[in-house]
Amino acid sequence: MKFSHFYILPLLFASLFSLSWATSPHEDFLHCLSLHSNDSSSISKVIYTPNNSSYSSVLESTIRNLRFSTPVAPKPLVIVTPVSTSHIQSTIYCSRNHGLQIRTRSGGHDLEGLSYVSDVPFVVIDLVNFRSVDVDVENRVAWVQSGAVLGELYYRIVEKSRTLAFPAGNCHTVGTGGYFSGGGYGLLFRKYGLAADNIIDAQLIDVNGRILDRKSMGEDLFWAIRGGGGGSFGIVLAWKLNLVSIPRTVTVFTVSRTLEQNAIKLIHRWQYIAHELPDEIFSGVSVIRAANSSQDGKKTVLASFNSFFLGGIDELVPLMQERFPELGLVKEDCIEMSWIESVLYFGQIQNESLEILLDRNFRSPLTSPYFKAKSDYVKEPIPEIGLRGLWSRISEEEAESTGFGFFAYGGIMDEIPETANPFPHRAGNLYKILYFVGWQEEDNINSERYISWIRRVYSYMSSFVSKSPREAYINYRDLDIGTNNKGNTSYAQASIWGRKYFKNNFERLVRVKTMIDPENFFRHEQSIPPLVSSRKKGAH
Repeated sequence: MKFSHFYILPLLFASLFSLSWATSPHEDFLHCLSLHSNDSSSISKVIYTPNNSSYSSVLESTIRNLRFSTPVAPKPLVIVTPVSTSHIQSTIYCSRNHGLQIRTRSGGHDLEGLSYVSDVPFVVIDLVNFRSVDVDVENRVAWVQSGAVLGELYYRIVEKSRTLAFPAGNCHTVGTGGYFSGGGYGLLFRKYGLAADNIIDAQLIDVNGRILDRKSMGEDLFWAIRGGGGGSFGIVLAWKLNLVSIPRTVTVFTVSRTLEQNAIKLIHRWQYIAHELPDEIFSGVSVIRAANSSQDGKKTVLASFNSFFLGGIDELVPLMQERFPELGLVKEDCIEMSWIESVLYFGQIQNESLEILLDRNFRSPLTSPYFKAKSDYVKEPIPEIGLRGLWSRISEEEAESTGFGFFAYGGIMDEIPETANPFPHRAGNLYKILYFVGWQEEDNINSERYISWIRRVYSYMSSFVSKSPREAYINYRDLDIGTNNKGNTSYAQASIWGRKYFKNNFERLVRVKTMIDPENFFRHEQSIPPLVSSRKKGAH
């Protein structure tokens, strides 16, 4: 049997090549993988090139923004879906030696497609096979691999306990690897902080192929990977999470008001109230364009006030009636449910069974397949006239599929220092804004119209939001705020966008990068640069 494998393996790898790749670095890269993997037979089964019939389906399986799935979008020369750490180590080694960049994908939700698109020759490491979740109820911890999506994490927690949870987001198909790397907020963040605030260990493969845990990587690198963004320091294989306590019953409500029902006045008032609500309450407002049923289907602006409360209706309703009487909340607006049911509720899949959380390829019919997003932080209430100006832009033609999300801060976020991890948006923020504009496939030829529209909205808002820097959330990645040079990454160039995401934490991130990856192998358009980059010739 060993004798036959000796002859078959070269044939398997040869089948991955084409004549057009002859004598190319990509052929050398694949040959390198066959030589340096501890198990050549297994790695041959997890390599996809454009010559493989399944290449396109693997590439497109978790592309969440179809702006980056067009015929002209750059494609990886090779996709590796590792099933062992040795596959990842070999891919890093061979990419370094043959001048290829690596993009690492866990769930495919990077808003600018940076986990699967690059303008230079590149390889995608897709962590779809690294998604185990191990929940230890007795010690209230869990280990989750970076390829698992949030839904898989939640499902495995609920299998073991109905009174434990993890403070993360509502979109169940988001990959944990990228999400944790950027901080990660959700329904529980005013009570327990970000996902990154509740990570207590990790396993990372560095540029030299070493597998490091918190102790061996040191506190500086462990600090950096919890909120400093993915793709800069190495590849995080798994995360150890601190699970948090929740009651068996939580309460949710959604109360919607149109422009004609004083939505602007209500949002203006919400700005003064939401960040001071008890830590047990998550409060948000979503704003969309909708039909006005009372005016023959004419378009209006609809503001939906959403809340989640760690407790029952009888406690929430009087509290909201006291703090925010203008909303007019009554018991009939509220629904009691479990925490895991609230994830389905806010993910707008409340009519599905819990098993939907295990469907990592689920695509909601409610979201636009092509989109552009931006973010802001608000430190002073926006005057009514400012809100009216924002609302007027929703009536413009390009805003047919647009939305704004306002997410209240406060709670424990005011108490965690800005320097606790790279995510700096803590005390002093009333709320965060997400701007979103989407469109359909048939209109993708006009994508620049929609992108120009959201840029105009962003420009309009400049006087109402944070300044010096104008802050942004890295998990709502936005290349408009600045990118690295394609060649040698300049600290000055990177600091333009870096300070918006990380404020003064950017300097410490740069120092960590200089220590762990001085030649800047792990890089992309918004990766942390080292202070001095002296990459080998050919590694462009």
